[in-house]
Amino acid sequence: MTSPQRPTPTPDDEAVEQEAARRSRRAFLTAGIASLAALGGWRWLVTRPTDDGALWPLRRVLDVNGKISKEFLSNADLAPVFPRSRAKAPRINGSLGLKSPLDTAAWRLQVQGMRADGPAPVRTFSLADIQALPRVEMTTELKCIEGWSVVVNWAGARFSDFVTRYQLASAADLAPYVHLVTPDQKYYVGLDMQSALHPQTLLCYEMNGQPLTLEHGAPLRLVTPLKYGIKHIKRIGSIAFTRQRPADYWAQRGYDWYSGL
Repeated sequence: MTSPQRPTPTPDDEAVEQEAARRSRRAFLTAGIASLAALGGWRWLVTRPTDDGALWPLRRVLDVNGKISKEFLSNADLAPVFPRSRAKAPRINGSLGLKSPLDTAAWRLQVQGMRADGPAPVRTFSLADIQALPRVEMTTELKCIEGWSVVVNWAGARFSDFVTRYQLASAADLAPYVHLVTPDQKYYVGLDMQSALHPQTLLCYEMNGQPLTLEHGAPLRLVTPLKYGIKHIKRIGSIAFTRQRPADYWAQRGYDWYSGL
């Protein structure tokens, strides 16, 4: 039995094979060049100096994202609210700034305002001073940057009411930032003034109908539901209004300073 004869290649077949080989070589070279470029780009990136805990090219990207979010933020942009029946206790997540003993009865909030001629003298406020402001209650979603979320009922005073009642900043353009720090100075966050004055940003002293526990930030914490939980500083010890963007604990470790949702 004779083997079937292989068809003699035609000029068209040879042309197709040559084109396929040419394209394969080109694809291989392109992939190789792209891989080398990516490797070179990565080596360049990892040798860049850091800026606030992140390689400076990445920090620039994060800052641009923050500026875009800030441009689109307005008081009309509200986080969703939920029925109070859906509220649950959030995780006790993170103890930075909460490890030192605290006498809640003796706690006082130290605040440095801002005037046209510069920083104002430090003023001291009690929890009663905060509670004298109009009480606001809301049920919103607390979102952790780790990926979990929970609906919580909060009560407290609007940060904007606190600023207005006690004349802490004469104009937002004089103090575009706010710095909040725990009493032991172990945890601190920075906020842009626009976010601080948002109607859902609260100086919170109650959670789910009860006074805050020490684990959840008693006697006073920040709640700002258009930002991730890393900005919801617990146990506020001091607040300063500033012209320079202040330090932020997690931003110094490579996270987004703005931390908007």
